[in-house]
Amino acid sequence: MRLVFMGTPDFAVATLKALIGAGHEIACVYSQPPRPAGRGMAERPSPVHAFAASKGIEVRTPTSLKSPEEQARFAALNADAAVVVAYGLLLPKPVLDAPRLGCFNVHASLLPRWRGAAPIQRAIMSGDAESGVTIMRMEEGLDTGPMCKVSRLAITPTTTAQSLHDELAALGARLMIEVLMQDEIAAMPQPAEGVTYAKKIDKAEARIDFSKSADEVRDHIHGLSPFPGAWFSVSGTRIKVLLCEVVQCQGKPGSFLDDALTVACGSGAIKLLKLQREGKGAMEATDFLRGFPIARGTGTG
Repeated sequence: MRLVFMGTPDFAVATLKALIGAGHEIACVYSQPPRPAGRGMAERPSPVHAFAASKGIEVRTPTSLKSPEEQARFAALNADAAVVVAYGLLLPKPVLDAPRLGCFNVHASLLPRWRGAAPIQRAIMSGDAESGVTIMRMEEGLDTGPMCKVSRLAITPTTTAQSLHDELAALGARLMIEVLMQDEIAAMPQPAEGVTYAKKIDKAEARIDFSKSADEVRDHIHGLSPFPGAWFSVSGTRIKVLLCEVVQCQGKPGSFLDDALTVACGSGAIKLLKLQREGKGAMEATDFLRGFPIARGTGTG
């Protein structure tokens, strides 16, 4: 097919690679404009932009698709379909209607659960037993379109936002290829029940509340790992926790129960397995303790 690809972050690159590998013609790529990044705050193209440019594909980075001129430029591509993966701009109806077969989205949740901006993190933080990918034919509503294909993945006690991100990116790429291979792309409406919204992650959510149960604390930590990173403080030092496990201990919530990074929660406890101090890299627990020992009885702030 002749396709337009619309995406921005790393998550979307897997699908673009798969489309190219499957022999589809990528007429153009749309991505968010370059943003200042790094210590020098130089403008840096998005991961999708950088990958497409490396393949010699035209990249467009409009700040909006609302103008008639921008919509006419899109329509002039004469695409069979548009594939959209975490693009970051709403598609107006003239854009949705321009491709011959429509616009298809890789969404990282089991719709209608977790429509919106942060479905991967919210699924883990809410203690969901599973996540997955939905390929959706897009319409004007926020992630409301009919579903073409769905595949599920288990969320385990060791699943983090990063590991789930990587699994779902690969799964979404594979599912999109399967959908585009169909002679006729069928789609069924989303269920009316079970709608939830995955609001954007706010850094203010990242502080760990050890008064919650150990399972809830673990889900909070893993859902924010590695970014922005759930944190606590000891002696004025902020420490991010990137990986942990639930253990069967009891004590005053927020206090260290041993010298090996076991912290009491409202019920149960968690053992901290991977941590990061301010200004330092991520470390396994044993390495962390060599440079920053925390004694039994220490409280978290």
